[in-house]
Amino acid sequence: MEEPDTDHQADEAAAVAKPKAPHSGPTRSSFDIVIVGGGAGGGAAAASLRHRDKQRSIAVIEPSLRHFYQPGWTLVGGGIFNSGQTVRPMETALPRGVQWIRNSVAAFDPGQNEVILEDGSRIAYRALVVAPGLTLRWDAIDGLTETLGRNGVTSNYRFDLAPYTWQLVQTMNQGRAIFTQPAMPIKCAGAPQKALYLSADYWRRNGLLDNIEIEFRNAGGVLFGVPEFVPPLMKYIERYHAQLKFGSSLIAVDGERKVATFEVKGADGASTREERGFDMLHVVPPQSAPDFVANSPLAGEAGWVAVDQRTLQHLRFPNVFSLGDACSAPNAKTAAAVRKQAPVLAENLLAMLRGRPLSAAYDGYGACPLTVERGKVVMAEFGYGGKLMPSFPLDPTVPRRSAWHLKVSGLPWIYWNMMLRGQEVLARPASTGNKR
Repeated sequence: MEEPDTDHQADEAAAVAKPKAPHSGPTRSSFDIVIVGGGAGGGAAAASLRHRDKQRSIAVIEPSLRHFYQPGWTLVGGGIFNSGQTVRPMETALPRGVQWIRNSVAAFDPGQNEVILEDGSRIAYRALVVAPGLTLRWDAIDGLTETLGRNGVTSNYRFDLAPYTWQLVQTMNQGRAIFTQPAMPIKCAGAPQKALYLSADYWRRNGLLDNIEIEFRNAGGVLFGVPEFVPPLMKYIERYHAQLKFGSSLIAVDGERKVATFEVKGADGASTREERGFDMLHVVPPQSAPDFVANSPLAGEAGWVAVDQRTLQHLRFPNVFSLGDACSAPNAKTAAAVRKQAPVLAENLLAMLRGRPLSAAYDGYGACPLTVERGKVVMAEFGYGGKLMPSFPLDPTVPRRSAWHLKVSGLPWIYWNMMLRGQEVLARPASTGNKR
């Protein structure tokens, strides 16, 4: 299925939604609530806020014409979805009554309660939500950008490359396949190994696995950050005869020669460089907060928006909140986390505007449906400190067909029809204990 032609429709919507500019000088607009980012975080926050209070004026600043369901890209790379199933026009993903400003943010001026856009416009707010996602640092790996999408180099972390992953999997019948994972934090920490599992399962089912050498090169020191899920995952690593290489960071790619260079840390802490030839290389790049966030007054030491991990309120600016990948809360950066964060943020932001105590608390919930084979998923759900938080009374470490159906059918429906519409079934926020 070809990518849908959405740009014309979204351009028309943007022309209507964009604030009208005066004849000269930068524009100035003012809203009760300004949301930076129209992805999962910004879209869900806008929906939860509108669900609670339809009288507030809300603007979403987002340059993209398209909204992506990024959890689906793993399934595109595994041949289960086509790419068209993971994208919709931005105008359809934002709730009614919200003004879409199609522009990019250049800087924040929290002292003046303003956001500065790239064209010099200033947007004033009473409350600000920062949800621009994170930045994939493809250029941090020497030679990578020149060879992405060819020479056997791919990544499910890009909409346009996930179909190439599936193409490589189908055409590979022997050789070496390398899957990489950079240093944390990254979005969906399980996604690098999901690509491995679905690829290896295809080769196993087609009698090719014995001809293919699989390596998982992980910059970290463990297969998964929550210990309870490591044993079931190790069973699949062994089933697919994959070699685990911890402390191994991809630093360069020579696509023409099909050689990847890794910096490998030994047990003594010393680093060496190792070159590995490949026939397929699935890359997950280093990731960071966007520069306009990291270089702003809103950033903490690591560059993320500095928030209280329970209330999602900024630590220095009380009328600023953040959720999703850009915020500093130490949870897994997943769409499932956003589903639980958005109601907390909406409750607390509106309480702040009304002069009331912040009453909602985020418990760190995140979920990583680990697609260990076609037809089975280990549904990893956990909160702060790695606390297991299963939604159903079943052993979450067991690969289940029911979890596969939830991943493939249930979660996309929940995303488009509930999370982005302010419907919060199984997502009601817990209480901070503060009285209203």
